[in-house]
Amino acid sequence: MKGNKQAELLWAKYKYEVMWHSQKHYLAIREVLKQEVDINDIQTLIDDALVIKPTKGSILNTFDHLWGYFKKICEVDEKQQYLALKENFMNDEAAASVLIQFIQKLSVRYNVAYLLNSSLLFKFDK
Repeated sequence: MKGNKQAELLWAKYKYEVMWHSQKHYLAIREVLKQEVDINDIQTLIDDALVIKPTKGSILNTFDHLWGYFKKICEVDEKQQYLALKENFMNDEAAASVLIQFIQKLSVRYNVAYLLNSSLLFKFDK
């Protein structure tokens, strides 16, 4: 990834929240970051993405993507919980916030620093 370190750090913080809102914007920002870029331009692109209402598809895509950090290291009951949460969300029986709280819990348990620095994991904190 070309560009300056500040833009890359900003992207690392917001990339999953952008994906949550819009896969299209996520892919577009990744392309922009392949060139030299001003951090303010990246912030504007991120802000544009975050006003888009997430779809069930974008939420599930992001949940699956985040799950990838744990699928090889988790306990059997955590995998069962992941599958149940996913099914419940698809059937409108679980809120999106529950999915993220589950990922947040796993991130703490397995000390996944990259995810613990993600804006998405704390989006639903009260």
